[in-house]
Amino acid sequence: MLAEGTIAPDLNIGEWSLAASLKKGPVLLAFFKIACPTCQLTMPFLERLAGAAQVVAISQDDRSGTDQFRKRFHVAMPAVLDGGPVYAASNLYGIRNVPSLFLVEPDGKISMASTGFSKAHLEQLGERFGVPVFHAGEDIPVFRPG
Repeated sequence: MLAEGTIAPDLNIGEWSLAASLKKGPVLLAFFKIACPTCQLTMPFLERLAGAAQVVAISQDDRSGTDQFRKRFHVAMPAVLDGGPVYAASNLYGIRNVPSLFLVEPDGKISMASTGFSKAHLEQLGERFGVPVFHAGEDIPVFRPG
């Protein structure tokens, strides 16, 4: 998995481009699989960030399954496909487990890299973008591996 401080490889997936998105500000890349329980936990919290930050979900599944996942878990953020068996984008970023998150700054450097569900990382992102990621009364694990 690429480390913080690394220059993020450019991605052009379908009509979406990382370089074009970075012109508007930081981009949070969220690699996921629809059958991953930790991804199912994580994505709705990332959706809370999506109103204040550019969050792009990168699915390792097909369009139909990805669309069903987004509907089931109320995820409206943009989703692009990195389907197998090649998984070109995932391989560029050294993905071994999902979910894997990368916050890419406008200069192209990765300022945060995380795998699995990390409450601390999500709280940091919420503070950065001025969004409460967790609400009172929610039972949130501290960490869950991907």
